Amino acid sequence: MFVHRRDVQIQWGDCDPANIVYYPRYFEMFDDSTSIMFEAAGFSKQDIVKKYGLVGIPMVDTRAKFHIASTYGDWITIESHVEAWRRSSFDVVHRVLKGEALAIEAFETRVLVGHHPDDPDKLKSAPVPPEIIERFNRG
Repeated sequence: MFVHRRDVQIQWGDCDPANIVYYPRYFEMFDDSTSIMFEAAGFSKQDIVKKYGLVGIPMVDTRAKFHIASTYGDWITIESHVEAWRRSSFDVVHRVLKGEALAIEAFETRVLVGHHPDDPDKLKSAPVPPEIIERFNRG
């Protein structure tokens, strides 16, 4: 299994007046982490969209469990991996570590989406290319 790790320093703009990270900022970090993970595996989202004629790879479900707060100046590590593949969707798990401690567990489901073949004004799910699944399963 391919796991991508990246270190992120919490910035002033990430925090609310109580000096803890405002939770929507984490979801921006998770979105970035998924893109960076795909790039590290050799598949930038921009290239996937272009090569396979997609419109995008939107999130259709997301949630998180928050265990430990982070504040301005803290360093966190975000570990990301694809947990499951389906025909046109996949699940990503993000684990946020603060030092050795688990700070957040986050989950997202994404779908590959292209134009509907019968009506280009509509969208339709598209199958995940096998070479992408193979690369992530190899690790």
